[in-house]
Amino acid sequence: MRIDRRDFVRLAGLGVAAGATTAQAATANGPQSPTRSRAGGTPGKTLMKVGTQHDSADDVLAVLAAFGVTNICSRLPSARFDDQWSVEGLTKLRERVERFGITLDMVPLPMSSNPIARAENPNILLGKSPERDREIDDICQMIRNASRAGIPSLKYNLTLLGVPRTANTPGRGGARYSTFVYDEASQDPPLTEAGVVGPDVYWERITYFLTHVIPVAEEHKVRMACHPQDPGMPKGKGFRGVETVLGSVDGLKRFIEISPSPYHGLNFCQGTVSEMLTKPGEQIDDVIRYFGSRKKIFNVHFRNIRGGFLRFQETFIDDGDVDMLKAMRVYKEVGFDGMMMPDHVPTIEGDTRGAQAFAFTFGYIKALIAAVSAEV
Repeated sequence: MRIDRRDFVRLAGLGVAAGATTAQAATANGPQSPTRSRAGGTPGKTLMKVGTQHDSADDVLAVLAAFGVTNICSRLPSARFDDQWSVEGLTKLRERVERFGITLDMVPLPMSSNPIARAENPNILLGKSPERDREIDDICQMIRNASRAGIPSLKYNLTLLGVPRTANTPGRGGARYSTFVYDEASQDPPLTEAGVVGPDVYWERITYFLTHVIPVAEEHKVRMACHPQDPGMPKGKGFRGVETVLGSVDGLKRFIEISPSPYHGLNFCQGTVSEMLTKPGEQIDDVIRYFGSRKKIFNVHFRNIRGGFLRFQETFIDDGDVDMLKAMRVYKEVGFDGMMMPDHVPTIEGDTRGAQAFAFTFGYIKALIAAVSAEV
């Protein structure tokens, strides 16, 4: 089945309705949290925004505007430091997004989850000088240009592994859930091009990058949001020779302490952080509180999982182990005011590019924000 844009918008309406119904039912019938979580610390309307990422083509922006998505992270302007990263190029991008009534909150840097494979500034994490210094200089100029173009935030990765997964597994209604089982994951070849990267070496490369970049970001008032490593791997074993130092809560705590700057923080992927935990349904709220109370959450990838550390499925937003309404209350409690964004969605047969799954997720997020806003 092929879905055109008209069908996509119609399905989006169904997704919004479904999300609203589910959230209202959870509010009316679900168990009540303690007063702090239910009231959210600040009675009344929340400041969280429905956001998204990846695609910012005009036809997609029109659909997002119809959904009521008001803030976005754009797709990557360019994998190279070219005219798309000039002040003029970034300003044109922002103005084009704004013509749809949408705010451009964030742009991704060419520092993907697999920079070697994509040839995106690989030497920063390979630790090769003077190449990494030239690449860091380019990143710093991108930060300056983003500021001058009126773009307040940039997101990036500091990982060499991509996003390892094993075979998809069955989910609700015949959907397919992205899955990871460490014991079944292929580590062939056994090393990446980076070779063996132990924790001390990895931390040195991360610190070197932050020491050069965060002062520029602070000077130009651009928030730098780093995505955790997805998924976390066993300490001392890692994956393909790489220790995933940003794949644990303790690692993320150490990361934010490298610089006290308010412009140094996290692209807080709730799904990825849940993957680090043995019992995410019980533990994730306190992790949100830790980073949120320190104002280190700059945007949220709001997704759910079933399972936990080293063995999990990425589910529909309402089909995992985490109570997403309760989590939304915690974001309100800590005063988070950024984007709540869909991330990975399940695969549905005939669902072109995840259109239906994303429509459902947008509606569910909008409904949860409305639910916690109504709580006093």
